[in-house]
Amino acid sequence: MAKLDRILRLVHILADSGEGLTLDQMAADLDVNRRTAERLRDVIALHFDLEELQDDRHKRFRIRDALRRVYTRPTAAEIAALQAEVDGRVVAGQEARAQPLASLLAKVKAALDDREKRRLDPDLEALARLQRTMVPAGPATTPAPGVLAVAQGAILAGCCLEFHYRAEESAEPKWRRVVPYGLVHGAVTYLVGKMPGHDAPPVYYRLDRMSEVHFSDMSGCAPDDWDLDGWMAQSFGIWREDDHDVALRVLPQGVERARTWRFHPAQSIDEENGSLVIRFRAGGLREIAEHVFSWGGEVVIEGPEALRAVMHERLAAGQRALG
Repeated sequence: MAKLDRILRLVHILADSGEGLTLDQMAADLDVNRRTAERLRDVIALHFDLEELQDDRHKRFRIRDALRRVYTRPTAAEIAALQAEVDGRVVAGQEARAQPLASLLAKVKAALDDREKRRLDPDLEALARLQRTMVPAGPATTPAPGVLAVAQGAILAGCCLEFHYRAEESAEPKWRRVVPYGLVHGAVTYLVGKMPGHDAPPVYYRLDRMSEVHFSDMSGCAPDDWDLDGWMAQSFGIWREDDHDVALRVLPQGVERARTWRFHPAQSIDEENGSLVIRFRAGGLREIAEHVFSWGGEVVIEGPEALRAVMHERLAAGQRALG
């Protein structure tokens, strides 16, 4: 442990020194020869922002910032990843999600001093120019300004949320008061809410279909044992319905792809005669059928029968669309 002890001591010495240390001073402080001091300095320079100072006769070295700053300074790759996420949200029309991320990005950049900016700019420019977030085909919806912030505020305040909601099958919006149980982000942002005083389970509300959103005078928050991840795992997608034991057999030609694919967070996989059998329990048979259809015959539905029926309906609708 002696080598580790020496290098840690030197890190602290270089960080505490205002004027910097020469190699001879490092060697003397550590009771080592000059060559060892050089090797330790080179290792430290790989991991810390080691500044070299030149006086009349000697070179001096110091760690320019406080040690905490060394470990909290963002890298070019981290900033570029955040930039790509912001740009992807903007392209997808998800302004409500893009705005707080863009604000965070601006704060991260503003916290960099001129020296850090000069060091990061070349790498950041290259990474930002050559990275994009894929925006798949899907709904292009934008909630009214401030809706997401109000929903988040209600969660933090522990109060109900009131709004007018226009359901897909309804021409006119209806007033709702719900206990906010969480937010689910994706191509569409949903509020998970439960009507207070009712036994009905929580349901999804699309933020883009909400209007006149405000805090309620009634308090309400999710129970301490509420598990948003567990609740989401009960359905394959957004549609909520009774759970089913689903079994899908992936035929040999699709096995390689299926090994790197997640059908459901709680799935189990069994290998049988060159095929894979994927099992999980979830609702949302329509969405499961839509996904199985995208496998182009490489996946066979083994159960339940209700899922087979939904798939037959899906195929019949496709044939009607073809005329």
